[in-house]
Amino acid sequence: MAAILPRTVRRAAEAALSLRSVAPRGAGHRARSLGGVSGTCSNAGTGSVEFLPWHNGGGILHRTASVDPTAVVEAGAVVHSGAVLGKEVVVGSGAVVGPSVSVGQSTRIGWRETMIGDHTKIDNLVQIGHNVVIGKCCMICGQVGIAGSATLGDYVTLGGRVAIRDHVSIVSKVRLAANSSVTKDIQKPGDYGGFPAVPINEWRRQTANLRLFSKKDGVKR
Repeated sequence: MAAILPRTVRRAAEAALSLRSVAPRGAGHRARSLGGVSGTCSNAGTGSVEFLPWHNGGGILHRTASVDPTAVVEAGAVVHSGAVLGKEVVVGSGAVVGPSVSVGQSTRIGWRETMIGDHTKIDNLVQIGHNVVIGKCCMICGQVGIAGSATLGDYVTLGGRVAIRDHVSIVSKVRLAANSSVTKDIQKPGDYGGFPAVPINEWRRQTANLRLFSKKDGVKR
């Protein structure tokens, strides 16, 4: 992830310098939304333009990114090569969407230093707060909420409706069951579940004990 920032800054600067020769706002945006680039933009200047301004929000995206026309990429945000943004996605100002990231419909990605690692897949209706860092090859299912300044390592999997509080750090290779809630750092790889999230075997014991106590009290579950 750290390697993304210098490259992003350099390419963003190059894109900014080339804006004078890029076609007016909206020209060829349909071609860019399908992963291509219009002839006007590709021939602009003395060489090919890797990054282009997005018509909706003022951010920049790589010419190979596939972005739905309804998506918003705010000024200062960068979308890298091969990324896919679905309908009504909003990428906040200053956010970085890494190469080959897939973002589902109506997902909101926070502003400032939010970064999404390479090849991460994000389902529909996901909310990602500001200053969040998500590693590479993560999988985030629908209706997940990640509060500000949270950090996820590589190869993290979040089931549907998982909630992660702010300033929490999760190491690489962690899998969270659906409807889990992370309230403190997870420092060991493995499977977790429950509210608050605990190792999966402990969560299963808690569930079994709850059912046992319910039977003793004569309460049907």
